[in-house]
Amino acid sequence: MVYVFLAKGFEELEALAPVDVLRRAGVEVKTVGVTGKRVSGSHGISVNCDITISEATFNELDGIILPGGMPGTTNLEADQTVQKFIDYAVENNKIIGAICAAPMILGHKGLLRGKNAACYTGFEKELTGAHVLDRPAVRDGNIVTGWGAGGAMDFALAYLEAVSENEELAKKIARQMRYSV
Repeated sequence: MVYVFLAKGFEELEALAPVDVLRRAGVEVKTVGVTGKRVSGSHGISVNCDITISEATFNELDGIILPGGMPGTTNLEADQTVQKFIDYAVENNKIIGAICAAPMILGHKGLLRGKNAACYTGFEKELTGAHVLDRPAVRDGNIVTGWGAGGAMDFALAYLEAVSENEELAKKIARQMRYSV
């Protein structure tokens, strides 16, 4: 199971592209409303989440995704339950995805020290100790980061490859979607 955490002000494309790609690949994924069951994105698109944060459990968790957007990212970072899920993912070597501004959450926790990462322009200083690359998606170990909405498909496919441990599956889904990587 992969949880995609949505807080008020999340970037819609960065959240929903991974949900779509993972579901096409048969990966169980749920949107988790951090600020309620219905969450409004940074561009006024509301999503009815599969579950709320109070319903989220660690059972069968394979990974988490933190979409960017403002103030979505700061709302995610401020939530103590989201922080517990990040800690659980780290302690249990689960796949952690963060895109756009959201890699700063991992940077603030010191999780990017010595790792390659990507983020939205201007957030590089928040990725403490990371080697920031100018790429749409970067995987380093169990952490997948992305630079923003324009790289949402690259990020989604990189995350799929990481969580499924199957490069061919990611390529297959990209071909089915007529996406060129």
